[in-house]
Amino acid sequence: MGKRPLSILPGKELSLPEIEPAPPPNDDSVPAMLADLSRIIHEPARLAILTVLSTCVMADFKYLQTATGLSKGNLSVQLGRLVEAGLTTSKRVIERKHTLTTVVLTDTGRSELARYWRQIERIRARSTQRIDSKLE
Repeated sequence: MGKRPLSILPGKELSLPEIEPAPPPNDDSVPAMLADLSRIIHEPARLAILTVLSTCVMADFKYLQTATGLSKGNLSVQLGRLVEAGLTTSKRVIERKHTLTTVVLTDTGRSELARYWRQIERIRARSTQRIDSKLE
């Protein structure tokens, strides 16, 4: 391995040894599987919202707030991120002088959530397999 110069001050160089990058993790490793999880879905508040939506055709804002235990502000922010990601759609209508917001899980959202749960199950199975092999 060679050395690469590092300039700290003009005219002054310090040589550091080159560092070889770490090999990429095996695709079957738990760290690689964890890194592959969707960060949009994995966030607990968004996962709760998506899980609730996966059990129904649509839900209104109040129902989601009650089911997830999120504050109005947090629920609103998280719904915005899910809409941005294309996982949900929302619709606001004024009904009897009140705003009614309804949220629907999109087909993409449904398939991405199913993919997420399959990944979690593979991670759980792989972790259990590793623990079992160490106990034997």
